[in-house]
Amino acid sequence: MFQRQRQLPFGAKLQNHALNSRLNDEFRKFYPTVGKPPIVRDMATQRYWIQEDLLLVQIRHKDGRDETFNIAPAIIEIIDAYVAAKRAAFEGFLETCRKISALGKEDPKYAIEFVFEQLQPNVDARVFEIISYAVLKAKYGLETVWIGETKESIAEEVLVLYKTERTNANDSGIDFVMKPLGRFFQVTETIDANKYFLDIDKVQRFPITSVVKSTDTEDQIRAAIREQATVKYKIEAVVDSYMKAVEEVINVTDLIKAFDQVVNSGQLQAVMNEIVLQSKVEFNFNDEDEMEAGIEQNS
Repeated sequence: MFQRQRQLPFGAKLQNHALNSRLNDEFRKFYPTVGKPPIVRDMATQRYWIQEDLLLVQIRHKDGRDETFNIAPAIIEIIDAYVAAKRAAFEGFLETCRKISALGKEDPKYAIEFVFEQLQPNVDARVFEIISYAVLKAKYGLETVWIGETKESIAEEVLVLYKTERTNANDSGIDFVMKPLGRFFQVTETIDANKYFLDIDKVQRFPITSVVKSTDTEDQIRAAIREQATVKYKIEAVVDSYMKAVEEVINVTDLIKAFDQVVNSGQLQAVMNEIVLQSKVEFNFNDEDEMEAGIEQNS
């Protein structure tokens, strides 16, 4: 199964987290009485199989006759349709990015409007994370710090933001990392204290900056998190220890202000180039995929 999923479009770099636990956990949540997981894992060989009998559905006809159907072909059709829809949606998004990027060189207003549209609470989570990263990377790239191991070696260094993984990856909640300050960033579309604190615990309560897909102010977001934490933990000292680990909250308004700063500094094209690059990475899209798509369209 692991090999097969990597053969599918956008699957070349898929990890095994879903097969290890996530798929089985979701199945158990919706079908708690079945008593068996859909994915069987051999720990020794690190191989995966489907519980084939779960694909056999028994139907009773009106005349009392039972008939068994294998739903595997229907599932494959659904997967193929899903892949086609996702690919079409992504290719449309990527093509739009390219066109806007090219137009932006002549008339920046198209690129500016495009980025503003993506920095909204109703935007797809993956797109929001990509745009957020591109904007913040350019913003911090305008800032410097003085740092060194000794007084004599102190030097001015530009802040650099790195994207650690694809969106929704099993990466301990760390989406971006800043060098040389060592700041951690987490992108989220919810104001759920359980999720915030789970990620904070994974990094032993190291302070995390949260990039939130919300127009609520930082004070409102912090207040909502504290209220949930107080209900859960009851003890104020425990709540305070978690709240101290929320280093900064960056909301949609902050991202728009950062983008304005980047545009005024002449870095718009750098943002657009980064959006195209990270979109390709996110969907495992490379030059070979583009060549194949071009061949298919021309044939």
